[in-house]
Amino acid sequence: MTRKELSQLCWLKKEIERESRRLEELEALATGCTAGASGMPGSGGLSDKTAIAVQIADCKTLIETKRYELVTEYNRLLHYIKDVDDAYMRNILKYRYIECLTWSQVATRMGSTPDAVRMAHHRFFQKK
Repeated sequence: MTRKELSQLCWLKKEIERESRRLEELEALATGCTAGASGMPGSGGLSDKTAIAVQIADCKTLIETKRYELVTEYNRLLHYIKDVDDAYMRNILKYRYIECLTWSQVATRMGSTPDAVRMAHHRFFQKK
């Protein structure tokens, strides 16, 4: 598995977060609780409400699809990581790709430096 493939879980999480914020904006707009969410229509007519309802439904479907992909990707990553022989590297991979931590955060959890964990990670993938 490549680093790009491992990174997919974090990107899916970000997509879900972004779409969830969009859904909140749309729902607030539909109930009239906001004075102009960014990029949303707003003349208040029936067609606007219908358009917003369609966008809400589409957004919910997209979030559900992304959540399914997230679970699938999570399981795939866990299976890959559990087969790594080195416990130190397993922890680095879990922190980096499952918890989506920065190198500094990974290093703190590992009791090391960001450069040390990043270089161990880099060497691990060079060997493959």
